[in-house]
Amino acid sequence: METSEPHRRESRLPEPDLVTVDGARVATYVLAPEHREPVEDVVFCHGTPWSAEVWSEVARQVVGGRRVFLWDMPGYGRSMEDPEAPVDLASQMSRFAALLGYWGLNRPHVVAHDIGGAVALGAHLLHDQEYAGLFLWDVVTLEPWGSPFFRLVAEHAAVFDQLPAALHAALVREYVRGAARQKLTDAWLDTLSRPWTGARGQSAFYRQIAALRPEHTRPVAARLGQARCPVAVGWGAQDPWIPVDQAQRLRDLLPGHASVLTLDEVGHLGPVEAPSRVSRAVSDWLARTGTDDGARTR
Repeated sequence: METSEPHRRESRLPEPDLVTVDGARVATYVLAPEHREPVEDVVFCHGTPWSAEVWSEVARQVVGGRRVFLWDMPGYGRSMEDPEAPVDLASQMSRFAALLGYWGLNRPHVVAHDIGGAVALGAHLLHDQEYAGLFLWDVVTLEPWGSPFFRLVAEHAAVFDQLPAALHAALVREYVRGAARQKLTDAWLDTLSRPWTGARGQSAFYRQIAALRPEHTRPVAARLGQARCPVAVGWGAQDPWIPVDQAQRLRDLLPGHASVLTLDEVGHLGPVEAPSRVSRAVSDWLARTGTDDGARTR
């Protein structure tokens, strides 16, 4: 049984291209095969309180002959420049739909984690984006969602924002640590926690939590049966934030026969805790869903 994998501190992503989407500055990343035409496009969506870094290892392992796109949602990672950009889920859903148009992608494969799953589903079900396939990992869609700490902060964000900087930094670090079943190295804890430190990072951390509301996932959950692409579901069997039984609930609400994969001894952070296992699962899924002309750029 696989119980641990090496974790790296250095970024596995190139320097981002900053683009403006719906008035917000967005850090975007593109990985492409060298000296060959890509056979298909794959887009990765992160969740909270993460960034595209959470998918960096998996993206590098699956790129092969594919072109891979990642982004930091406004309010996260390298997309924190504009403190006025809306960071609620409804805004991120419409923004992701617009970003796919900016990239010129026609029916890409989409792999999404945590609230990134709600964002990807919302772009598909509420904003008419078409996908070749959708792989959902430990996603925020069905209620209840959010850890007890998350719900506490959401109700008292202004109070938490007044914490002394050192206490806030320790709190964020423990919050990140608590998402995983596997022990995260200090290097990974630094990578995932660092964007939320400093005056700007501290305010951004509590701002994004306060903006995330279940009313923005309810229209998505109500339309799950209308999904128009093959959907697969992956989950950490020991996810401490979103119980694994939600994977089965999602399967029952999705059309067709959505496959469900659970990873033993993995928590909420499968792409970080077990990147090789997640990469294999994503690569196998891409092989099953196949390549066609609709999964290429226009």
